[in-house]
Amino acid sequence: MRTATRPGRTRIWDRFAASDPGLLRLMAGLRTVGAIALTLAVLTLLGAGKTHLVAGSIAAMAATFAIKEKQQRQQAVTLALGLAVALAAMSLGALLSTHVVAGDLFFLALIFAAVYSRRFGDRGTALGLIGFQVYFVSLFVRAGVPGLPGLCGTLVVAFVCSALVRFVVVPETPERVLRRLRAAFRARLAQLVSAQIELLDAGPDRVEKALEEVRRHTARLHESAMMIQGRLAEGTSDSATAALVQRRIADAEIAAERLGVLILTARSAERADTLTLHLPNAPVPAASDRLRAQDDTTATLRRDLEALRLLVLRPVAEDRGTGVAHVRNRLLGYRDEENLPRASAAVQDVFRGIGETGRSVLGLRLALDGPQDESDDTPSTTRSREELDAEDVAIARAEEDEEGAHDPTGWKRPTTRTAVQVSVGSALAIVGGEFLSSQRWYWAVLTCWVVFLNTASTGEILVKGYRRLLGTVLGVIAGALLASLVGSHTWTAFALVLLFIFAMFFTAPLSYALMSFFVTAMLGLLYTLLNTYSTGVLVLRIEETALGATCGVIAAALVLPVNTDRRTDELLATVLKRLGEVTGAAVDQLSGGPAIELLDKARDLDTALDDLRSSTQPLTHPITPLRARRQTARYLVALLETCAYHARSLAATAELLPYSKTVAADPRLKGAGRRIAHNIDVLVARVEDDDTEGVAETGPSLASMLETDRPGLPRHDRVTDRVLRHLQRLDEGVIGLARPLGVPVSTPASTASRGPAA
Repeated sequence: MRTATRPGRTRIWDRFAASDPGLLRLMAGLRTVGAIALTLAVLTLLGAGKTHLVAGSIAAMAATFAIKEKQQRQQAVTLALGLAVALAAMSLGALLSTHVVAGDLFFLALIFAAVYSRRFGDRGTALGLIGFQVYFVSLFVRAGVPGLPGLCGTLVVAFVCSALVRFVVVPETPERVLRRLRAAFRARLAQLVSAQIELLDAGPDRVEKALEEVRRHTARLHESAMMIQGRLAEGTSDSATAALVQRRIADAEIAAERLGVLILTARSAERADTLTLHLPNAPVPAASDRLRAQDDTTATLRRDLEALRLLVLRPVAEDRGTGVAHVRNRLLGYRDEENLPRASAAVQDVFRGIGETGRSVLGLRLALDGPQDESDDTPSTTRSREELDAEDVAIARAEEDEEGAHDPTGWKRPTTRTAVQVSVGSALAIVGGEFLSSQRWYWAVLTCWVVFLNTASTGEILVKGYRRLLGTVLGVIAGALLASLVGSHTWTAFALVLLFIFAMFFTAPLSYALMSFFVTAMLGLLYTLLNTYSTGVLVLRIEETALGATCGVIAAALVLPVNTDRRTDELLATVLKRLGEVTGAAVDQLSGGPAIELLDKARDLDTALDDLRSSTQPLTHPITPLRARRQTARYLVALLETCAYHARSLAATAELLPYSKTVAADPRLKGAGRRIAHNIDVLVARVEDDDTEGVAETGPSLASMLETDRPGLPRHDRVTDRVLRHLQRLDEGVIGLARPLGVPVSTPASTASRGPAA
């Protein structure tokens, strides 16, 4: 029984690890709850009253969640500086408690400084947050000069307990986080393969749902890859190891995404467009009879996809025996033409895709787990290992050549505008909040403050304010019910507070409305502990929240405004420039140019695309009344995701040139890529309003342009079919961007009858 339940537990844990990559949300919740619980325990032993317990809880929470630095030494320095800032904020809050005007003016100055300090990186952001939160605590517990020594002692206890939990009870190192992120990547890769199996088996009535699952898991896999990219520098021992892991993660992501496109093509009447995997609610391609449920080839395909999923999840420590080696050899054998089953070309492409994905999984296992047993290797597996070893050597050599060649400097985003906006919005919130309540006006200021966090345009602030108000209304209802149930049971209330704080941090990256719900429900319990609870207090909380959100939107719209359209246009231009850089560098290298670090450029493109996706949320949100505009924004982002996928694939293929036997440089590719570069430049000029007269060019396919140049030469001697397909799809994708951006497309007369490539 114990043996039978272990795989079930493993599957449950794998699903949880995949849902929370790196267990970052779990650890953040545990650290915060642990710090608060330890603070409460120490203060109780010291005989502290309820006011000090509440103040200590909030201070411990602020001291824990505000610090985002990755190295423990940096965290310790910031925590020590944070204690000094907290003591100063609490002291000034108590001293100014009887001077209303001076206190309000200082609060505004503190808000400006807290936001402005973000330009100094993670440490500046943390100190600003701690200063603001502790001053807020002084208002919440109505701190005065007589009780100041006790409150300062409470702060010291809270920060010491936060340090103990952070460095002793729940220690976190970059290496440990990276290991968990890599495990989450494997779990999400296996989930994507499972979704692809469902797509293979789905009937006509389920194919749309199955395709949506493939889209969702493809996006989740990309999210994990980006998270790993952000942790490689701190989590690996040297730059060569970081580059190797980055390469293997990129290979696995690209191969898995391509496999999904091939499966969709195999079960469709025509070649599936990559855009189908990136555009939500895209029409499902018409089904064909190439794959039948009872067909032997389909059964073999399903078996090999299951084997691929097993190979992804199987730990190296459990690779004893010949079973796993046999599965690995069979999958890698599909990279050779003679091992492909007799089937249509589209179905054979799926088997090739399985072989390439198997190769990427082998490379991932070698990079993450080290050398493995090679005694049962077949010639196909040996060839794959030799290719991977050659790549490893080339990557290590490239890193040695580039070490010390670059002196990266941090790029700091301007924060003055946001600081001014928050200060003006907070001033409005103070005035309006005083009219609602002279005792709890600070809730309006808090809401105005938080709606500006991680937002950059008026539309983003509006959406965030709406979500906070929705979560607050629901939280007030839950808080009222819980307050009536808890009554005077102090420790039951504190236990629920801890539970809600954990839920707040665990759900924060997933749903801001849900996080606001737990915050408000927790506040209802805190008011109960302070004997200040009433239904009117929680209703006032809704009113103050609505006022604060409104003040934030007004300040964002009237004071140095950043229009949503302007913000998205800036980010769109950045994405297009990054796309042009990656494509141009990859084509140049595929044409015989010098080797450069392409995957870093590809990840810069992904980062810019993530920023654009976030900025378009106000345009794609369900509450937006402009439906046509929402569809256009979603289409643009999906098309850019498709272009980014093909650019990543070109970059990964270009890096194979120094040691690949199947990919050779072809100087004529530079001419074929010139049209793509020109069209991207035209799009950038249109978005930036530098040139409204530019025309995008289309014409014969890039593959046909190469074929007509030297018709007798076998294609694989110059460039692989895959490179040509990626170039062609990228060319079509860039042309597809022209119409929604209002760029005219010029089609030569010789191709006019066939229509635009897109």
